[in-house]
Amino acid sequence: MAPRADCIADSAGGLTFDVLDHGGPVPAHLVLVRRADEEEVRLPLTPAGDGRLRATLPISVGLPEGRWDAYVQVAGDEPVRLVPGVNDLRSLVDRAPGGSRGYVAVRIPYATKHGNLTVRSWLRTPHAEAGEVHIADGELTVQGRLYGTEFTAKAHAEIRAHAAAGPVLRGELGVSGTEFTLRIGYDELSEGRWELWLRPGGDDGPEVRLARLLDDVADKKPIFAYPASRVSVAGGELDAQPYYTGDNDLAIVVTPVA
Repeated sequence: MAPRADCIADSAGGLTFDVLDHGGPVPAHLVLVRRADEEEVRLPLTPAGDGRLRATLPISVGLPEGRWDAYVQVAGDEPVRLVPGVNDLRSLVDRAPGGSRGYVAVRIPYATKHGNLTVRSWLRTPHAEAGEVHIADGELTVQGRLYGTEFTAKAHAEIRAHAAAGPVLRGELGVSGTEFTLRIGYDELSEGRWELWLRPGGDDGPEVRLARLLDDVADKKPIFAYPASRVSVAGGELDAQPYYTGDNDLAIVVTPVA
């Protein structure tokens, strides 16, 4: 039987792993391996009673953005893939971190399609969290909050074509403290995929991608489905539809009507 781990998330964004059925008397480490480049983060495992061995990943320990596969390594043996036990992620729902760190770090454990344990990590400096999304009358309205920086009088929003060297449009941006409202008229968009960005300090300040990270859903794309809106533009009709990418960034896809 494959070793398994229960995961508990705390309100600060840290994780605790309790490893069960570890297959050896002296497990040494829980090992997280990033798929993109095989970078490793090793966490010591210590007895926690009831045959459990515990490792902690506090928010202060850096975990670069990506997908991290979880293993347990017993002494000098080869690492063994972990499977998920119980994931208690209630503290991640509607999480609102403070802005004192200057960044937002998110870690969400989940089961892969093969039944293994993986941690999805984001590290955004700064970060624009997408909240409520409203669609009406050929217009998209997104409400959200900015973390890690401040809006200035030069703040604006950009709708960027995903294609290289594509156009960059301006969206209507309203600001109140750290909260913002972004409005986009679909009839301004042409066929293709469009990314949503904030420029809170204007052209000379940071570029901040809109994303939804602060909850317990590791992959938003198959969960958050928004309706398409039909708009008439010069040359015909188009369907415009907001969606979340594989990185949970908010985007819009515009396709011609068949």
